[in-house]
Amino acid sequence: MAIYRNKFHFSLEIDSKFKQQLAVWANGFKYCSVLDSNDNDQDIYQSFEFIVAVSNSSNWKQKNNESFDQLRRFYDKKKDWLFGFLSYDLKNEIEDLQSNNPDSVGFPEMFFFQPEILIRYKHNQLIVECPIEIDPLELKREILQIKIPAFKELAKNADLKRKLSKKQYLKKIKQILEEIKRGEVYELNMCQEFYVENLKIDPLNSYLRLQEVSPAPFACFFKMNEHYLICSSPERFMKKHGQQLISQPIKGTIHRGENLRADKRLKKQLLNDPKERSENVMIVDLVRNDLTRSSEYGSIEVAELFGIYSFKYVHQMISTVSSKLRSDVHFIDAIKNTFPMGSMTGCPKIRAMELIEHYEESKRGLYSGAVGYLCPQEDFDFNVVIRSLLYNKKSKYLSFQIGGAITIDSDPEKEYEECLLKAKGILKAFTNDPA
Repeated sequence: MAIYRNKFHFSLEIDSKFKQQLAVWANGFKYCSVLDSNDNDQDIYQSFEFIVAVSNSSNWKQKNNESFDQLRRFYDKKKDWLFGFLSYDLKNEIEDLQSNNPDSVGFPEMFFFQPEILIRYKHNQLIVECPIEIDPLELKREILQIKIPAFKELAKNADLKRKLSKKQYLKKIKQILEEIKRGEVYELNMCQEFYVENLKIDPLNSYLRLQEVSPAPFACFFKMNEHYLICSSPERFMKKHGQQLISQPIKGTIHRGENLRADKRLKKQLLNDPKERSENVMIVDLVRNDLTRSSEYGSIEVAELFGIYSFKYVHQMISTVSSKLRSDVHFIDAIKNTFPMGSMTGCPKIRAMELIEHYEESKRGLYSGAVGYLCPQEDFDFNVVIRSLLYNKKSKYLSFQIGGAITIDSDPEKEYEECLLKAKGILKAFTNDPA
């Protein structure tokens, strides 16, 4: 059953300092989820500007090969807010697939927790849900008195390695292009891992630094004991509001300009790029196909095609696909029926995932999975875990992966450059360069 919490509303105009104080406070718990839209006014589907959930206990026990059934049972029992993540490799429970590449980070396939304290914010309203024994006014005062730690280098003199050299990466892209020519796939998302071994960092400090240099509309700091996700994602996987399902795949990237005039030119260039449009259409069609498993007949529509959205370092091409959930489909199954997201696989989806396993050198794990929440009204919202650091505090292993969509029109050199462009925010945080 749901944890009994009192709910309190405060009129409050918050700033970045208060959000940093909230993150510091949340990090004091064993489990925490900090979700921040970073004042993104481009997202018309947004439910909250930020939401923070914390707990010192979790009844979640991983059960392999039945994760989605377990999540359904867990939710049906709690009927409450749940915060957690889905790893990419849940694909093996959904389809006849395998993941045999090495995994050095060690996140579980799925994890959720029920919060003890929940803090949400939108339209200058701070909503605090806490147990009756906690004084919300005192809690707010406690958070406002927290001192923000000074920014530190993420990893001074760290030995940043990559699983693939540039030469190896380019060779693999050329091999994938041959697969495409043979008709194996139309598009494939190829990723490479950057990592540091035996590294001691402050994950919270790293998150605060990444928020400063690379704010994103689906940013997240997630703590699960010794495992940390430090996420600067621009992409929504899927949201449910009422009976409406909303998916917003990203395909298409170009760098920002030095001024407004250059920005305008680059946005137009991205919008009219045949390769980027082709990639986007393929993934939109894949999403539409995935949604048919859960949606009412005739309800699937493309609400926006080739939308151009601007972020700190890049412009992105984002399309929006929506549908109406069928009454006979459990909302957890709506997630399962579309997972993993097509923007991180390729199409046809199953063959793309087989080739991903063949060509990539690392298990994806939580990277290109999803993090988010389920709420008591059977709604949910999940991002796509990209532009993210994964850290295992116990093994002192830090990892981030970067990927790109390969199509028949791909140029291997340009694909490599796009990977580095996508990594720019993380690399700036990593090296402590000025934003």
